[in-house]
Amino acid sequence: MDAFLWRLVPDELWELFQRVVPPAPTRPQGGGRRRVDDRAILAAIVYVATTGCAWRQLPPVFGASWQTVHRRFAEWSAARVWAKLYRILLDELGARGELDWSRCAIDSVSVRAVKGGKLTGPNPVDRGKKGSKIHLITERTGLPLAVAISAANTHDSLGLEPLVRSIPPIRSRRGPRRRRPGKLHGDKGYDYPHLRTFLRGRGIIPRIARRGIESSQRLGRHRWVVERTVSWLAGCRRLHRRYERRADHFASFVAIAAALIRYRRLTK
Repeated sequence: MDAFLWRLVPDELWELFQRVVPPAPTRPQGGGRRRVDDRAILAAIVYVATTGCAWRQLPPVFGASWQTVHRRFAEWSAARVWAKLYRILLDELGARGELDWSRCAIDSVSVRAVKGGKLTGPNPVDRGKKGSKIHLITERTGLPLAVAISAANTHDSLGLEPLVRSIPPIRSRRGPRRRRPGKLHGDKGYDYPHLRTFLRGRGIIPRIARRGIESSQRLGRHRWVVERTVSWLAGCRRLHRRYERRADHFASFVAIAAALIRYRRLTK
């Protein structure tokens, strides 16, 4: 169990996670069942995220029932633990000079929803089946700076402004924290005057393909990094389909996938 647990949650990741996980609740009157170790629960959640297995299919090696693991996952999601974790990972990467802010790229990917729920809608590229969309912005090398979810029928252009605003202030190797890239690359789905005005107002140079004027291929040499990041997200098999009826739980798995991508870069 220890070796298996270590592979899923290495010491470095566990140390970072301990900085964001809320303290375990206490019972003033004492008694009650012994609480399952947080590291074992985190390993079980990472196992679900990476293998895509159902909660009920969790192997007993983690020493906790699937109900206990799911309950802790819901508690940590409500406490925004996963968002805090990837914020810390971004700060660590920024402090080491691993983030390249010279240009960023934005894109989205649709995921079919199995059970429906909030932030799902008919997917226009999947015969109208219900689904959700994952939006993301990456820095020049493909590390995700911000992620968000929406219904599958949400136009990409509607996700740009909130996604750019959600980039957190991140530590730099030297100088103040930073949250604005030099340039932002996007495909024709983001070709709207108000979006270009918004980006310029924030000091970001828009590099967006123009509909009817430019070929989408022209900016591909800069946009391919975000497409590669989409494939990295797909490495977390839980994102192949949306099984969660609750939107915040699906968003948590997206945040976990983004955090694992950042952690792998941190430990290279």
